Amino acid sequence: MQVNTRYPDQSSIMAPNGTEPVSHAGGDLRSRSATEQSAEQKWPGSQGEQLLQQVYGSQTRAQRFYSDQMTNQLNDQMIEFVGRMEMAFIATADSSGECDASLRSGPPGFIRVLGARQVAYPEYRGNGVMASLGNISENPHIGILMIDFVQDLIGLHINGKASIHEDATLRAEYPDLPTEFEPGRTPERWVVVSVEEAYIHCRKHIPKMAPVARTRSWGTDDVKRKGGDYFGVKSQRRTQTPPACPVQIPRVAPHPVAGH
Repeated sequence: MQVNTRYPDQSSIMAPNGTEPVSHAGGDLRSRSATEQSAEQKWPGSQGEQLLQQVYGSQTRAQRFYSDQMTNQLNDQMIEFVGRMEMAFIATADSSGECDASLRSGPPGFIRVLGARQVAYPEYRGNGVMASLGNISENPHIGILMIDFVQDLIGLHINGKASIHEDATLRAEYPDLPTEFEPGRTPERWVVVSVEEAYIHCRKHIPKMAPVARTRSWGTDDVKRKGGDYFGVKSQRRTQTPPACPVQIPRVAPHPVAGH
């Protein structure tokens, strides 16, 4: 592996033929040749991951994983797994690629399987920021990770494209959707995900956990019950001098939401 020193502000790796630099710390990832690019595109995943598989010599392992474990729809075992999950990690990004990761949770089955190629999860009343939904309105790509920390110590990735649906609109099409999962947990809208990739997350680094009963204040606006100023941001800002000019938030026109 040859290190490219032409870029002093970042570590770059030269492609094996020595003609194209491959950024290793934040720049563009470019294929080495049209022939290699064409060969890479028959496999799932991004051009960047395929290129780095070649650079780091992991192609054989990666292609075995793609072939053995990756699918474009949910099989029966995956559907059963989704049906008993109580939480999921959600990854979204806006149109500029700025990312956000969030948590969604509920009783088993709160993520509904609408079909082998479609799942939906509810959106409840929250802090009003709409970080995940705002990203989806600009960029539909989404990643969902569900992990069984208790029984099988295994995870499931679902990647695809998301759309936002008002509760009444989706319920008209799927009348068996639950109206209230628990007291105070009434869906305001749903995110429907069209499945493009589904694959396993291996168990070797998943910690084993034990569920503990607790009382949850679903839907509350009580500051203390929601965690208060746990990280001290509000109290610190009280002692700081406010900025001379308010922060300007750019306005964007979101994509239309189903049901409006």
